Amino acid sequence: MNALFDLPTIWAALIAFAVFAYVVLDGFDLGIGVLFPLFEGKDQRDEVMNSIAPVWDGNETWLVLGGGGLFAVFPLAYSIIMPALYPLVIAMLLGLVFRGVAFEFRFRAGRSAFLWDWAFFLGSLVAAFAQGVMLGALVQGITVADRAYAGGWLDWLTPFSLLTGVALVSGYALLGAAWLIHKTEWLTQRRAFALARPLAPLMLALVAAVSLWTPYLNEDYWRLWFGFPGNLLLAPLPLAAGAVGLWLIQQIARERETTPFFAAQALFALCYIGIGISFYPYIVPRTVTIAAAAAPDASLKFLLAGAAVMIPVIFANTAYAYYVFRGKTNASGGYH
Repeated sequence: MNALFDLPTIWAALIAFAVFAYVVLDGFDLGIGVLFPLFEGKDQRDEVMNSIAPVWDGNETWLVLGGGGLFAVFPLAYSIIMPALYPLVIAMLLGLVFRGVAFEFRFRAGRSAFLWDWAFFLGSLVAAFAQGVMLGALVQGITVADRAYAGGWLDWLTPFSLLTGVALVSGYALLGAAWLIHKTEWLTQRRAFALARPLAPLMLALVAAVSLWTPYLNEDYWRLWFGFPGNLLLAPLPLAAGAVGLWLIQQIARERETTPFFAAQALFALCYIGIGISFYPYIVPRTVTIAAAAAPDASLKFLLAGAAVMIPVIFANTAYAYYVFRGKTNASGGYH
């Protein structure tokens, strides 16, 4: 019982929640950016942008909370992970900056609007791909010696990490298409349906490939997922993911407007749970545990008091924004 409810475990759960909230919320923002060039004409692209205009910047708050929480609560993990992933972190942040600037500038740019359209697309693509490669680098493991990163500048660059990068881009694109199905109408919605149909099976295939490859990366992963009795206890998770994936494909084929988005989010949630099971009890997989990386208990208690106030405020603000701007949008930015 104490192992489940001690301060480091509580903080690991809070940070995991913040990261998941970022993935499912800003994920469809990034996915819309990845799909952006595939929409035709100014009206369609304006409608696509307006569908996320009220919420995109608030969605990124969860990334700040996750990254800041890692720095404050698990400083050892932060000091190991950041040097291992510096090029990817820099690429992600630059991508987010470019897409944020492009979002504001394209509506006022006039003749140079096409340049900001490309900045929005490329910034979204780079940020999404960098996040996927970072995930792959963490899963495959980081070299640690004497409580510090002991690898090279490009250790993250492997076929597995590139595959996870492509998988996450496809997943974000599917989330983006599903969001547009939910939020738009007429030609823009038809285009979103056309994009979602191939993206759903593509994401499922890439998730299956990553999942089947992962146990071969480390003996611990293999014992966890294929050893007895773990294989029996964890079997419902991939079975549930497969069932949700088939339901997602079915809902898109039947042209449902709301359920594809929630089905895609449920699929992300199941994948995220699988990653969490593979990582636990480590925060730097297979090398540094949650308990070993945590700050002193006095610091954790102090920070937890602040988090107890801030997380509900962020959550309430996010929920209120989605409530106020519910309904369909159009090219002029109106909602109905």
